[in-house]
Amino acid sequence: MIIYIDLLLILNFIYDMLLLLTVNITLKRNIKFKRILIASIFGSLTTLSIMLKINKYLLLIINIILGLIMLLIAFSYKNIKYFINNVLYLYMSSVILAGFLYFLKIEFNNLAYPISLSIAPVILFIYIKEQKSLKKIVNYYKKVIITFKNNKTLELNGFLDTGNKLKDPITNKYIILVNKKTLKGIYNIRSPMYVPINTINNHSLLPCISIKNIIVDNKIYTNYLLGVSNEFQGFDNVNCLLNYNLWEG
Repeated sequence: MIIYIDLLLILNFIYDMLLLLTVNITLKRNIKFKRILIASIFGSLTTLSIMLKINKYLLLIINIILGLIMLLIAFSYKNIKYFINNVLYLYMSSVILAGFLYFLKIEFNNLAYPISLSIAPVILFIYIKEQKSLKKIVNYYKKVIITFKNNKTLELNGFLDTGNKLKDPITNKYIILVNKKTLKGIYNIRSPMYVPINTINNHSLLPCISIKNIIVDNKIYTNYLLGVSNEFQGFDNVNCLLNYNLWEG
């Protein structure tokens, strides 16, 4: 098998640069392109390690170490968490890119290098876009701890609903929603307060409970009421609908 070293170096340089740019954009590292360029050149030169006549496992270890050095050149070292995140995202991007290209190569019978090079940025662009979308969605999911007046607590999976802007006009407290079944065995609703609310179809009164506080993201909030709604059935393991005011706060 004939290996063209110059072509191999160019291909690896381009792929390394694309992967480093992916890490830079996804993790918002804001690293100057010059550092990424230098790191990519170093990464492409490590390809020459395949010419070493050594054990394949040792070669793998050497390539991993060289990859870590490439990351240090590009992003430097700030702390262990920062470095590990860089490593994880680099290898996740590598696996995704390699997997897609291998699939296309099998499907289209030895896909030509120019075509694979043109497809690689598209694959990584889609990956970056999906990562951003996922992060945005995940930010809406919150762990909620509700403390009642009787000091009983209830842990729920909350979702920050941008459409929930319910507020009691009398007490000026914001309202989070749960289903009545969620409170079974925790809190016995005897005399709730009724808050007038406007829905798309009509006007109604929402039974609410005065609570001691709620804890979201380790922050304690006291200006909230617990609205009990039979219409809210929960979804995707979510059993508490948070108020948009939490997002603004």
